[in-house]
Amino acid sequence: MAEIPQVSVILPVYNAAATLKETLESIFKQTLSDFELIVVDDGSTDDSAEIISAFQRNDSRIHLIQQENMGVSAASNRALTQARAECVARMDADDIMMPRRLELQYAYLRDHPEVDLVGCQVELFPAEKVQGGFKEYMRWQNSCLSVEDMQDERYVELTIANPTLFFRRSVVQDLGGYREGDFPEDYDLLLRLLQAGHQLAKVDEMLLRWRESDIRLTRTHERYSREAFDRLRVDHLSKDERLHAGREIYVWGAGRKTRQRANLLLQKGIAFSAWIDIDPRKIGNRVAGIPVNSPDCLKTDKKPFVLVYVTNHGAKELIGADLARFGYERGADYLMVG
Repeated sequence: MAEIPQVSVILPVYNAAATLKETLESIFKQTLSDFELIVVDDGSTDDSAEIISAFQRNDSRIHLIQQENMGVSAASNRALTQARAECVARMDADDIMMPRRLELQYAYLRDHPEVDLVGCQVELFPAEKVQGGFKEYMRWQNSCLSVEDMQDERYVELTIANPTLFFRRSVVQDLGGYREGDFPEDYDLLLRLLQAGHQLAKVDEMLLRWRESDIRLTRTHERYSREAFDRLRVDHLSKDERLHAGREIYVWGAGRKTRQRANLLLQKGIAFSAWIDIDPRKIGNRVAGIPVNSPDCLKTDKKPFVLVYVTNHGAKELIGADLARFGYERGADYLMVG
């Protein structure tokens, strides 16, 4: 029997012929060469299988599995069941690994036994397709690096890009792998890992080029819609022990969109005592029977727990600075919410 490799790379593929060759070439240029590549062709109707087979004829590290189309979660889980290494790297069929990705992520898990999953920073390409909002999201995501960032920023958005995941196989399998449902499966996996007490982190280097495209699944499928993210986020947030510690809960942001998202939390049985807003026209009013106060109400010895529902990244940083001046600590006294 062949020796167990250091890393198992799992790659779900569906109709990726246009980009697959470039992706595979990047995988086989890795400085860490002791890996196996498990490719699940999820019922492709283009030339994806032929491209994979051509590579396979020249490299025995490739294991090709073909199945009827079952979706990205099922394909990823199928690959995971065939992985032999304890360290698993996730990859997408339209992205590009930088040469040292596997080497550096493997070294990180080896040197940090307390961490169970590590990502890396990413670069978006091609530049002409990347819009301003996505650039800002990527700037934020690339700035989330530490175990603390993963814990405290989890309800903003996905802190680690799915094709950069590098994890301990037994940990993810014990959680049941990726789940199927009307929600983003990658965000769900990270939230479940954190809820179960596992530590996540990120290599402070750009080790993957993440392809933007109008036909990317996250652009076209309803399970990646804003509404799907909101439902999944509030499902996990409502179970967070910090919201059940007996402290009053204040929501920063009293605009219409904020109220709509905060209402999902109310529907989960999480009550809050005040809205916080800087608009003097709103201060003193009541919304859904809850008073609207200025940030000055937070200057109190008996601190409430604050959920910041303002989504503009520039404003979030300013609010975080204000809360720090009031003596509030991220994670312990407040959380940002996307």
